[in-house]
Amino acid sequence: MTGPLLVVSGLSKHYRRAGRTITALDGVSFEVDRAETFALVGPSGSGKSTVARLLLRLADADAGDIRFEGRDLLALRGTKLRAVRPRLQMVFQDPLSAFNPRATVGRVLDDPLRIHGLVGRNERPGSIAALLERVGLSPALALRAIHEISGGQRQRVAIARAVATKPSLIVLDEALSSLDVSVRADILDLLVSLQRDEGIAYLLISHDLGVVGRIAHRVAIMEAGAIAETGDARQIIAAPTSLIGKALVAAMPSLAWLASKETG
Repeated sequence: MTGPLLVVSGLSKHYRRAGRTITALDGVSFEVDRAETFALVGPSGSGKSTVARLLLRLADADAGDIRFEGRDLLALRGTKLRAVRPRLQMVFQDPLSAFNPRATVGRVLDDPLRIHGLVGRNERPGSIAALLERVGLSPALALRAIHEISGGQRQRVAIARAVATKPSLIVLDEALSSLDVSVRADILDLLVSLQRDEGIAYLLISHDLGVVGRIAHRVAIMEAGAIAETGDARQIIAAPTSLIGKALVAAMPSLAWLASKETG
């Protein structure tokens, strides 16, 4: 299949609160290529997580189009929408809230295999063990409850669950922000490895330009529901042109130093 994996065009979303209309998104457009990491970056309230909710069909758009693998995602309903879901997965910021904390790791990974009919019942234990090993965890962890393992291990389980359905796109919604720096670096290496081996594309939603600069190919900086600038990730971090882009870089001393070095 040729063309971009994901095409978002003129996406808009408004909410009514206390008698006022709040604009969450205002004509947002971008594309994500196959096996690419595209980052949406911005401060809280900029609209980046709203994009994720609309993409995952957790909320309805007021206007605009989303085409995924050539299909009109917003027009899909019922069986046709369920058929697309294995190809489009999400990893949340806090897997403890996304999962039943009392469920075992094995149960969490069994669910997508069973629900989507990907592997027969007798083969599922072997598939679960392989998924755990693929994300750097021991198969013995399958017997542990989600609440008994560390935050870094939970996020690896969340990634294993996402890749279980062999998706072409994974949305990472602040998926690294709650992790320690050393754990975050290891998870970034894992994501890069999975992308290289499996050809997965990522829509990385983050406020952290340090993370973005590490793995993103392109970036769009958002403010007040709109895209302020977009382009090559390293170029934008080194020399942002928008006021919000400059503010985000200046807020991170190491990135401000990089920008001054590149432009000096």
